Amino acid sequence: MDLASHRFISYFEPLQAAHLCQIAVLESFAEETLVFDEGEAADFFYLVLAGAVEFSKRIENNKYQAIAIAKPDDFFGELGVLDGEPRSARAVAFGGSTLAKIGRQELIATLELAQGSSVLQMFNFIIKNLRDTTDQYVSQFVHKQKMVLVGEMVSTIIHDFKSPFTGIKLSSEMLKEMHPDEETQEWCELIQLQVQRMLGMAEEVLEFSRGNSTLSKKPINLIQTLQQFEKLNRVYFDAAKVDLVLRVTEVIVEADDNKILRVLQNLVGNAVEAFGGRGGRVEIIVTQSEEWAEISIYDNGPGIPSSIKDKLFEPFVTYGKRTGTGLGTAIAKSIVDAHKGKITYESDNEKGTTFYIRLPINIVESEQI
Repeated sequence: MDLASHRFISYFEPLQAAHLCQIAVLESFAEETLVFDEGEAADFFYLVLAGAVEFSKRIENNKYQAIAIAKPDDFFGELGVLDGEPRSARAVAFGGSTLAKIGRQELIATLELAQGSSVLQMFNFIIKNLRDTTDQYVSQFVHKQKMVLVGEMVSTIIHDFKSPFTGIKLSSEMLKEMHPDEETQEWCELIQLQVQRMLGMAEEVLEFSRGNSTLSKKPINLIQTLQQFEKLNRVYFDAAKVDLVLRVTEVIVEADDNKILRVLQNLVGNAVEAFGGRGGRVEIIVTQSEEWAEISIYDNGPGIPSSIKDKLFEPFVTYGKRTGTGLGTAIAKSIVDAHKGKITYESDNEKGTTFYIRLPINIVESEQI
């Protein structure tokens, strides 16, 4: 947008608006750039013309917590300019952003001559921003407290379950030795895999609650990963009357096999639960492009409710489920992000839902192995 059509400029009479446009200095940022840091002197007032600016507060261990984002037609930096106090947050402009900045003294001089209605409109916008920022900060604080509680709960569960899980594993090993027939061997192996899987799932929730997902990457064949997934869930799918269809080409990626299984489990598990016991169809397709392994997961269920579509990948988002924490899709996204991949989805209440996962292929490493 151009400067003259900006919301803030429209607050003023034509002569004052023209003067503000004349004294404003335009700055464009090709890359992510620090506009000002927390604690710095408030020398300028800023109007956003293109791109976006993120505001964050310094927290423990010299990290920053995002608290708000300014977009085109917004303005920021007014509080420090008006009261003369240092900046209360850090502002970082995203790449491709354009800002117009006005010096503190020039802005105050213009405001002193402005009509009361101009000042009132400005303060209405400031108050709205303060309300929105407060709501977001409170929401983030509550989210953080929830994650702490989840982490403490899961840590306790892992500790308490290790003993009975060890007993189950030893019992299945004894059964394998006592009954060497093929069917018993297969069921005992499945028991051991499921016990290991349960511990792994709990560990992943614990990692997610702490914000430090750890990957153990190696070259994996996605055909074998999908076969393992089908084997682990065969009984589950039969009981839920779900037809699983796999269409997989041979694709080798550098990935954490257990984490990819977790992504599949979370997304497919949500689809199965959405069927509500009526049965359905899940189809997983794996293909390869020049740089990506591409996984699509389709189900012919009722689709994702419109009320949660915009925040589907956020923690604690759930709809109409009798059980669950609302962490499934959030964990899936965190795992894909950790692999430097991408996850998106399409959903329609008549056609069902399809998730699209793209994982980068390291061609050089794959060829060397």
